[in-house]
Amino acid sequence: MTKKTSTRTLLIGAVAGLGVILLPAPANAETEVDEPATFTSAFTVMATPDNVVNPEGVATPGQEGATGSFTFRINSDLEIICYDIRLEGVSGDYQSPAKTATHIHQAAAGQPGPPRIAFPNPAPVGDGPRTSSGCLQGPFTTGVMANGADTGDGFSLAAIEANPAGFAADSHTVDFVAGVVRGQLNPAPAGGVDTGAGGTAGTTGQTDAAAIAIGAVAVAGLAAGAGIVLHRRRHADAR
Repeated sequence: MTKKTSTRTLLIGAVAGLGVILLPAPANAETEVDEPATFTSAFTVMATPDNVVNPEGVATPGQEGATGSFTFRINSDLEIICYDIRLEGVSGDYQSPAKTATHIHQAAAGQPGPPRIAFPNPAPVGDGPRTSSGCLQGPFTTGVMANGADTGDGFSLAAIEANPAGFAADSHTVDFVAGVVRGQLNPAPAGGVDTGAGGTAGTTGQTDAAAIAIGAVAVAGLAAGAGIVLHRRRHADAR
């Protein structure tokens, strides 16, 4: 996979009510790795400005007309998350109290929440589309400290698989510090194979209409020519 990343710069912004301390990321921060052979789950996000909330949970719309497409493929056994991110209609430089301005937050729809993973900001900064892709392996860090610990400290990708609706992806700019776009994670099952969350594609927990909607989001969020292949997770009690 071709990796498109931007320089990881600590971008400091004043976010009212966040109540965090900024410290250098620890030495055991996430590392860029090659894509694994298999994934335990996959998720897509269609991020829009109307979903943005500030740290107090107040609706704070992002940039009008901007959109974000996020695709995440996870191998929670290896703590690896692969990402394909595309922002369109976004202007201005990035700004965030975290070490980058593009994140997965542990936050339900309409609610604020701490960043758990910080991704390289999509590039280039300009009028055209911005993209970023690659794979990161934990332990994860964000550069944001809360209650004496980095908000990525101890975070496991299994938490996303257990409750994807409780996580949101977003990006932040100098003009839209609360978020330029945001959207909740949606499971992207493929081929009728069990995902890491324990479900089977197109069956349990989904109506036909929901399955069609999720499939449409998955197609829109995938990079051109990319596909998602999910392999059945082997639990100890199934051996």
